[in-house]
Amino acid sequence: MNKGELIEAVKANLGTDASKALAERAVEAVLEGIKAGIKKDSSVQLIGFGTFTVAKRAARKGVNPKTGEKISIKASKNVKFKAGTALKALAAKAK
Repeated sequence: MNKGELIEAVKANLGTDASKALAERAVEAVLEGIKAGIKKDSSVQLIGFGTFTVAKRAARKGVNPKTGEKISIKASKNVKFKAGTALKALAAKAK
């Protein structure tokens, strides 16, 4: 499922009186809320769905696969997602 398909699914879930524009605004609002929560608290927990958290990666040494040259990789931050119990159960039943 891509973003367009998600918008269509939200539109269908909202009912016949909902427009595609309304569904798109709803999806965008949720995504912006998650972004704001990550920026403010470093964590967004949606009970029954999962948790988005900021993970820190330490600086490390690496190798450029093209040249074989050793390089230094700077420390960085990334967002991780851990699925909740209900989502894991749903995934186990998927095709």
